[in-house]
Amino acid sequence: MPRFLSRLVIAGSAVALTAGLITPSTAEAAAKPSGRAGALTWAALGDSYTAGVIEATGGETEPHDGCARTTLSYPEVIRRRLGPLLDLRNASCSGATAKDVYQTKLTPLGRPLPPFGTDPDAPFPPVPPQIDTVSPDTDLITVGVGGNTLGFAEILKACIELGAGNLGKGTPCKDKYDASLPGRLNQLRGDYDQMLGALHAKAPFARLLTVGYPHLIPEDATRCRYGDLHQFATFTTGDLAWARTAILEPLNAVITQETAAHGDTFVDLYPSTAGHSVCDDDHWLDGVLTSIIPLHYALVHPNAKGQAHAAALVEDAILG
Repeated sequence: MPRFLSRLVIAGSAVALTAGLITPSTAEAAAKPSGRAGALTWAALGDSYTAGVIEATGGETEPHDGCARTTLSYPEVIRRRLGPLLDLRNASCSGATAKDVYQTKLTPLGRPLPPFGTDPDAPFPPVPPQIDTVSPDTDLITVGVGGNTLGFAEILKACIELGAGNLGKGTPCKDKYDASLPGRLNQLRGDYDQMLGALHAKAPFARLLTVGYPHLIPEDATRCRYGDLHQFATFTTGDLAWARTAILEPLNAVITQETAAHGDTFVDLYPSTAGHSVCDDDHWLDGVLTSIIPLHYALVHPNAKGQAHAAALVEDAILG
């Protein structure tokens, strides 16, 4: 039995039995991780889609370091559901790239995110690379990252501005960015490969799960209303269709391929979130705004429903 599964069995048994009924055996003592006794150590790494960030995913957890991890983000949902089985070390951070996971320090922005506003407690000091949370005794690593390496937030902002300038016509964002995408995807592939390699080197016995991105844009982009701040604001219909097929789907494809190359498990959120995009009635992602009154920013992130769905799929992968 693989080390991770055997530890999970032991941890589950420890939860089921009371201290008055058993005495610790040598095997149980050897199996206890360096964190909370009887629990599997889990490092949750990633960007804002892991951290939560937006007010639609609850209040911020401690420490208040600008990374904007929230109470309804999927790591925190799983922490509450699995209780003593897992000892969570949540290092996810808004704005993180793949390099910020394994190599570089990130200066977080807090919430709400610029350019629409700044966190009242900003500026924040840099946070260390997320890999610092991982140790040789870590049992489980989940990582959801890649969009910032590809420059998705930059492109999103530009598409909204260009769409407004073109009064909703044409594909001005595609015209500006399409030629740069092969290079961006190659950069992502290289950084993702190095990230997974570094995580395996740091925790050679850990089980590693990568988490993809959900269905932000519907298959039929005409379902999105031009100018609607609850959706993609002034993104043109043509640019939305392009962004889905030229950015989001290739982003998930690169993550899938690199995950397979390292022998890890990919948690694919894309198929099951179809029909729950930003522009669908039962949307699991919010658009530029969650609400206008009161003003709550979302900047195209999963809401509580989206995070709960991610939690269910990641939890299934952990226990599967």
